[in-house]
Amino acid sequence: MWIGGQATEAVGGGRWTLIDPATEAPIEEVAYGDDRDAVRALDAAASAFPDWSRRTAYQRAAVLEAAADRIVARLDELARRTTEESGKPLAQSRGEWAGAPNYLRVAAEEARRLGGRWIPSRVPSRRIDVTYAPMGVIGVITAWNFPVYNVNRAVSSALAAGCTVVVRPSELTPRSALDYARAFEEAGLPPGVLNVINGDPHGMGQAMLDDPRCRKIAFTGSTRVGKLLMDGASRTVTRLALELGGNAPVLVFPDVDVEAVARAGVVAKTRNGGQVCIAPQRFLVHASIAERFAQAAAAAAEREVVGHGLDPKTTVGPMINARQRDRIADLVDRSVAMGAKVLAGGRVPEGKGFFYPPTVLTDVPHEAPVMREEIFGPVMPIVPFDTTEDALRMANDTEYGLASFVFTRDLATAMTVSEQLEFGMVGVNDWYPVTAEAPFGGVKQSGMGRESGVEGVHEYSEARTRYFSIK
Repeated sequence: MWIGGQATEAVGGGRWTLIDPATEAPIEEVAYGDDRDAVRALDAAASAFPDWSRRTAYQRAAVLEAAADRIVARLDELARRTTEESGKPLAQSRGEWAGAPNYLRVAAEEARRLGGRWIPSRVPSRRIDVTYAPMGVIGVITAWNFPVYNVNRAVSSALAAGCTVVVRPSELTPRSALDYARAFEEAGLPPGVLNVINGDPHGMGQAMLDDPRCRKIAFTGSTRVGKLLMDGASRTVTRLALELGGNAPVLVFPDVDVEAVARAGVVAKTRNGGQVCIAPQRFLVHASIAERFAQAAAAAAEREVVGHGLDPKTTVGPMINARQRDRIADLVDRSVAMGAKVLAGGRVPEGKGFFYPPTVLTDVPHEAPVMREEIFGPVMPIVPFDTTEDALRMANDTEYGLASFVFTRDLATAMTVSEQLEFGMVGVNDWYPVTAEAPFGGVKQSGMGRESGVEGVHEYSEARTRYFSIK
């Protein structure tokens, strides 16, 4: 673990064996702690907060930019270590690390511009202004699917705003977060400003919730755990930022290049093995082109190369563990039992590794599990629609509201449909609606709060209003 600027073992001496999901072989043993380690990290962050929060935005920005430079200098090494523990293809790991400096630099720039405002008073003898102060110690609890991006999205904004941070990454992918922290250590970040702990998720989460010094928790994970955090946060009125997954619809209208959109859809669907919160999930395709689209998608899915992430030919790596693979297989099996037809994939391959092949389904009932539940895997259900109203009704008929997609060449369709989709983010002819400059987040049961951009820095700042009487 990384606590108070030092590498440290767990208080109780616990260890955790990391597994390569492509081979099921052990990679390395790492420290695995409990609530006592979380308290140590919170102590370190609280001690570091007064100094870090009083530094100017320019001083903090300089450290973030130096950390970005350190990441760039070590991209290949960092990417390989991430692939080993997450299973994703090496090019995707490298892309994840290569994107991290963008978030650090954007957060640094937004912090420099985080000024305030002067409010005209109704009374001549009064002056009013609003300034922004760092919130305090922040807890960050993240998932395994993007072990760098999930951490960086929150940490970059929090550090830029002047907060100190305790990160609890997934125990399945802790090395990426530790490598991220080392980049900051090399960049001159003061000890205790950024801490990384690994261990019991429940105990460490409760330690953050129970400690009034932890002013906010940013969580990436399941809706079930997000709701538990909401219940626990009531004890200390801890603020939350929750990114809880999605069930993204893709509305494909008949004026598109059908084969091209189908091929690109398979690439987007199978990125990181489909283990992406904003991954396109429910493909709602106009009835006049649905069969062509499905055939093109099936052909593209069969061309994807499933294998070890370190093999340069691999385009789809393994699922993170056996439980995740088996859950996806169960979703497909139950959907097929309800009438869905398999055009490609659909079976767990033999041999070692937690693999599941790119899978295309048609004739999918609206109530099938692959339509109602978050798949989080390389499975592409295709459902035809007749009218725009039908497509919107099906698209919005979900408890989730993170990302959605519209594909059309018609500007009027793009505008009206995107305005009626009940999701925090809409990609119009764009499979990847995410960037460092823009806010990321969902509505409904996909969570609350926003990360990245100016909104991300504001999320870790407190507005303070001052009233001056000049009588």
